Amino acid sequence: MSGTKVQHPAALMAYCRLNVWDFLNIEQRAGVMTFSDAYKTFLDAAKTEREAVAVAESLLREAGFQPLEEFPDLKPGDKIYTVIRQKALVAAVIGKAPLAKGLHLLGAHIDSPRLDLKPQPLYEEDELVLLKTHYYGGIKKYQWLSVPLALHGVVIKNNGNSIPIVIGENPGDPVFTVSDLLPHLAKDQMDKKMMDAVPGEGLNILAGGIPLAGEGLKERYKLAVLDFLYRNYSITEEDLISAELELVPAWPARDIGLDRSFVGGYGQDDRVCAYTALRACLEISNPERTALLVLADKEEIGSTGNTGMTAMFFANAVAEIASRCGPDYSELVLRRILANSRALSADVNVALDPNYGDVVEKRNTARLGSGVVLTKYTGSRGKNSSNDAHAEMVAYIRQLFNRAGVVWQTGELGKVDQGGGGTVAHFLAAHGMDVLDCGVGLLGMHSPFEVSSKADIFMAYRGYKAFLSSPV
Repeated sequence: MSGTKVQHPAALMAYCRLNVWDFLNIEQRAGVMTFSDAYKTFLDAAKTEREAVAVAESLLREAGFQPLEEFPDLKPGDKIYTVIRQKALVAAVIGKAPLAKGLHLLGAHIDSPRLDLKPQPLYEEDELVLLKTHYYGGIKKYQWLSVPLALHGVVIKNNGNSIPIVIGENPGDPVFTVSDLLPHLAKDQMDKKMMDAVPGEGLNILAGGIPLAGEGLKERYKLAVLDFLYRNYSITEEDLISAELELVPAWPARDIGLDRSFVGGYGQDDRVCAYTALRACLEISNPERTALLVLADKEEIGSTGNTGMTAMFFANAVAEIASRCGPDYSELVLRRILANSRALSADVNVALDPNYGDVVEKRNTARLGSGVVLTKYTGSRGKNSSNDAHAEMVAYIRQLFNRAGVVWQTGELGKVDQGGGGTVAHFLAAHGMDVLDCGVGLLGMHSPFEVSSKADIFMAYRGYKAFLSSPV
């Protein structure tokens, strides 16, 4: 939605960026705050991709969605979902129009930058026990020093049993940390470039410091930790080889500002869009076009693997749905469905930070509080690896949001030669569908404590719901 009341008719031709709060009455502002409280609860419960899928599945079931596998046939109004390897999810509400006319699809990712434990992480050095890590995704390594970290994940034992692990989230839990060098001795460190000051192999987690009692034992400190793991979780050191254990910030999501206008928390890239898209999907009933939600993994490392957006799981899920909607399913039908679809790549963008205004081009940069962000293209240095949405698709979403009263804005990811990044948009577009990036602006993206505007979060939800509900 754009434009304001003006005195001179010529001024109506000028675009004016809006602020969401100016369009909300007291009751609507209270609704924004309530919605954001539920979002913070989601952030705290979904700090890993497995946890995000588990929470999403629970919410879907509460809303009447059922596993796709339980439906031999599908009809308009049916609500279904399928989980892929516990790390990705596809949900759909079957529409009244034939699938061949295309889907309305929201695609978000649920992985976030973090520190992963290596397959053999545990070691003892200088009477301390530490854990080796391999960082996941694009991080500023120094931001992960001297902060409390929680350990989340799963260990698959030799007998096949799965042991869930969450240590560091409850008030009485211990936490973990990567220690930093004191400034008194950091001359050489501080003379280095920021990206070189902390090597990846230096992100070692402090995990223990009490030795196991007993004479003649080697590595008594390490053995004490192994003893703890076995007594409490029946885990041996070899079991850690078949584990996925992630270190994430131990703090909860919090309100920011005296007016509580912002949400601060870990993993908002891209769980802010995943949550708002999920909420929109939960509230869709009997749409004209089939409404589809995709929550994908591994976007932060290139959308690889069989749970990333380059994998076949998405097309396979659509094929399973199509085969249950009619007897005329074929590979050609699947291709027509995908090619005739529209998608919003629900992912975040950078918001203007006055402290770092020189890295963006302010005329084309999103602002916190100005609504959901439409991003025609991402990529870097010449739109490399970008979808670059067609003008017709941008116009369609613009018109749709204006009719629905959704406050929106446009945004780029920084100055042309400054850097850049990508989303899953071009992977979706490879199927032939029209795709536009549409999401929430953030400060501190990829940091352990990202910042979003509650107003933008709410407008993302409203925009996604309008899109899934659109009859044309």
